[in-house]
Amino acid sequence: MEQGQQLERWEGYVDWRSRPALRGRHGGMLAASFVLVVEVLENLAYLANASNLVRYLSEFMHFSPSKSANTVTNFMGTAFLLSLLGGFLSDAFFTTYHIYLICAFIEFVGLVLLTVQAHLPSLKPPICDPASTLIPCREVSGGKAAMLFVGLYLVALGVGGIKGSLPTHGAEQFDDNTLQGRKQRSTFFNYFVFCLSCGALIAVTLVVWIEDNKGWEWGFGISTATIFISIPIFLTGSATYRNKIPTGSPLTTIFKVLAAATCNTFITRSPKNAVASMTMSPSYPTQISKEEETAKVRVPVQTPTKGFKFLNNAVASKPIHTVLECTTDQVEEVKIVFRILPIFACTIMLNCCLAQLSTFSVQQAATMNTKLGSLKVPPASLPVFPVLFIMILAPVYNHVIIPFARKVTKTEMGISHLQRIGIGLVLSIVAMAVAALVEVKRKRVASHSGLLDSEKPLSITFFWIALQYLFLGSADLFTLAGLLEFFFTEAQLSMRSLATALCWASLAMGYYLSSVLVSIVNSITGKSRHTPWLSGSNLNHYHLERFYWLMCILSGLNFLHYLFWATHYRYRSKRPGS
Repeated sequence: MEQGQQLERWEGYVDWRSRPALRGRHGGMLAASFVLVVEVLENLAYLANASNLVRYLSEFMHFSPSKSANTVTNFMGTAFLLSLLGGFLSDAFFTTYHIYLICAFIEFVGLVLLTVQAHLPSLKPPICDPASTLIPCREVSGGKAAMLFVGLYLVALGVGGIKGSLPTHGAEQFDDNTLQGRKQRSTFFNYFVFCLSCGALIAVTLVVWIEDNKGWEWGFGISTATIFISIPIFLTGSATYRNKIPTGSPLTTIFKVLAAATCNTFITRSPKNAVASMTMSPSYPTQISKEEETAKVRVPVQTPTKGFKFLNNAVASKPIHTVLECTTDQVEEVKIVFRILPIFACTIMLNCCLAQLSTFSVQQAATMNTKLGSLKVPPASLPVFPVLFIMILAPVYNHVIIPFARKVTKTEMGISHLQRIGIGLVLSIVAMAVAALVEVKRKRVASHSGLLDSEKPLSITFFWIALQYLFLGSADLFTLAGLLEFFFTEAQLSMRSLATALCWASLAMGYYLSSVLVSIVNSITGKSRHTPWLSGSNLNHYHLERFYWLMCILSGLNFLHYLFWATHYRYRSKRPGS
């Protein structure tokens, strides 16, 4: 104990027992390593089902292809959007340590429900034959549907909380004030994406094969066991973690600054009333002169930065009520949120493209020849291509590309966060163009084979679909790691979890946008007695290539939008103080 008292404390951090965290004992790469191992298991548990869920819903719950796709995108969108709740709770009330444990248990309960339903035939709709009129297929309904959606959205709640807390928990183990700490943090984010891919590799190969060949109760069961095992592994690292002390709700700060700035801008008060209100305020001693009080109103104690001058009004004068009293630090925190929101908005379209990997791309592959020699590859295993590419590229990027870029650019980052995000956006444009061309080829084969009206597999190999997976996977690598580090480093300490959660919220908005686009496209193209582009039970009747071209055009416009904001953005370390 005496030796522990001699160690320097990490200011603002505690250990798992809420005692002061100590330098040399808490934090560092060892603590972050537990997070990386847990991330492998967590992403395995989530992606094992999400990547193949569209087939489970269509084949066992008897949803149509478009409804299956929308249900999956809504589920995944909700999961990622709930990361904002996880980030908010981590910053405001709990530590990232406690949020992970709570949300892992919630996900575990949801997976237990899904496992039980998949195992018991009485909890699923009756087996049917889509091609027969004697045994019609009926979509799951009533209590069975309720059990399905309760299980799914408990999983979504757990996943959201974990995504909103786990990467921040790992990144907080490093010292911001040293060059070595910042480099280690950058390495952590690169390997965080690598570990995401490791979990995904097992999920889309072994677990998906088990789901398709042994039964979905085994797939859900593996996910249940995996998330359960991750909890004791995470707890094993407890003695090494440093946990940031919650500092209150960042949302409260945002609303308070906006309200104070608005009131001070549009509500004009006379100097006499201003002095009177300050005299009654408990924040100021009553024995000082009125001249001193008036001077205090007119001259702020601290000087905020020049950007977003409207927000500076929050500290320009005494507010009408003490509840709205703000500090310059709080104003600067809100300015950071305003600066990063346009970057966040520009990544939503890329994630809308990524949503296709879990929906229409899987259904495309299911109509194609998925044999690899004597082995039949499950369509949901297609993400193995981008996953393997990410697993190869992530270490190369960290140990080869970044050191080389640092030498060339003479900068700490080498390749900036915004440059990485921009590369990902360009790759998403290419991916959508490739996806459209591949779909044209797939339908041409179906037409020439006379199988446009048939559910039989086509002779074209599913490797053609792998091209769009490869480009979108590469886009995900550049954008995800860049966004995570960008949001973490740009945000103030008091709102880092919430800021990092914006990365996952972007994924959520992308999945929701995908559902909205499908609905809008069907609504517009279904007018004037035309058949909607994305409607029906046979994918060969869809105009999926037109939808992909639309996504390509929208992605191109989005990139131009991104260029405007990225070129005008100034990193936190480069902003002038006034």
